Amino acid sequence: MKQYETVIGLEVHVELATRTKIFCGCSTRFGAAPNTQTCPVCAGFPGALPVLNKKVLEFALAAGMALNCEVNRYSRFDRKNYFYPDNPQNYQISQLYLPICHDGKVEIETAAGKKAIRIHEIHMEEDAGKLIHDEWGDCSLVDFNRSGVPLIEIVSEPDMRSADEVIAYLETLRDTLQYLKVSDCKLQEGSMRADVNLSVREVGSDTFGIRTEMKNLNSFKAIAHAVEGERERQIELLEEGKAVVQETRRWDENKESSRPMRSKEDAKDYRYFPDPDLPPIVVSEELLHKIRSRQPILRKERQRQMQEVYGLTEYDASVLTSSVYMAELYEETAKLSGNGRKTAAWLMGETMRLMKEEGLEAQNLRFSPAHLASLIRAEEEGRVTPHSAKKIFAAMFREDVDPDQYMEEHGLAVVRDEKALEEAVDKVLAQCEQSVEEYRSGKEKVFSFLMGQVMREMKGKADAASVRSLLLEKLKKSL
Repeated sequence: MKQYETVIGLEVHVELATRTKIFCGCSTRFGAAPNTQTCPVCAGFPGALPVLNKKVLEFALAAGMALNCEVNRYSRFDRKNYFYPDNPQNYQISQLYLPICHDGKVEIETAAGKKAIRIHEIHMEEDAGKLIHDEWGDCSLVDFNRSGVPLIEIVSEPDMRSADEVIAYLETLRDTLQYLKVSDCKLQEGSMRADVNLSVREVGSDTFGIRTEMKNLNSFKAIAHAVEGERERQIELLEEGKAVVQETRRWDENKESSRPMRSKEDAKDYRYFPDPDLPPIVVSEELLHKIRSRQPILRKERQRQMQEVYGLTEYDASVLTSSVYMAELYEETAKLSGNGRKTAAWLMGETMRLMKEEGLEAQNLRFSPAHLASLIRAEEEGRVTPHSAKKIFAAMFREDVDPDQYMEEHGLAVVRDEKALEEAVDKVLAQCEQSVEEYRSGKEKVFSFLMGQVMREMKGKADAASVRSLLLEKLKKSL
């Protein structure tokens, strides 16, 4: 059997995190009632004139710089003409001839090693509306809320050869764009969508095969399955002596198979021409300097810094940088608390446990770095026990209470009353005579049980070291 090589390029559409749409003032908020975020511009009314949202340009430039692209100092918008029910103007405003950025690259890493993936271009464009197919009513409904939402499309060169490389590339893009805060890149909400252009050829050949484009991919799992499924489908066709048809295909994750949507168009089919309503974009050196000065430290560098500055393991640093918001929360808290490892323990332990329980993401956490740092210091200084600290943190997680104030109001501060502690120890020793006898006979394991009983008697508010010391002293006297 012949050996085949897979050739893959991606077109990644990313919704930008602007408050308003690309050419009008309508909201981009996700989840609003259908057709409540529209106006004559984004609904395609005759005579309505578009005006470019400056923030879209700034976000596109930031993305291009972070992805090592060249910036076109002079670019413009073009009209891409096609008819589809979710496209109210019968054209899409995009960029074909002079995109905002070009010739970039990102480095990915898989089990096979490191590799550079070239980026052909990044262009700005408007999103279309959304078709909702009503299976019961045998009809399709259109929601134009998404029409006019700003996108950048990141077009790679056909440099990827496997599903692993595709996923590594997408993860790198997602991390970069999230750290820039230009997009939340939520595949499940459609704010990051990847179209996979795939072909196969015999190993050793330098000629590309016929490619297909795979759509309807809303998770990394679906993308990996689609790559493998389409690769196998094309090889099977070639082995049977059949031709691969250039077409757009829709991936069905439930059936793990694809079906044809339409024949694949070329640029000439869209009859592109410069948009007459939008002036060219001239990017000044002043604007470029402004964008460069605001570029953040990206994930890989942040991981390295956390390991070097705070002594974190590679794993801990990887978890804490998985979200830019968690990374920022960690760094601020670690600076204020002076203890990077304890900060990591609180965020990777109680914080992530409660986040999972409540279905929260890092950007929606309510407590401040200052309050978490204050709680960490209180525990370090012995002013609160670990048990009580968790109670305080639970309240902080819900309402961002001041830990010191909450500790005092709810009587959670460590009890320093020696008389009360001695009374608690004496009471436990009197009630647990059998355990005391076992300890005297050499069963030292029961000491932990006695410690627990005293802490319970003190309602978790006693200093553990003081309890241990006094309990040992009393037990020695009774030997």
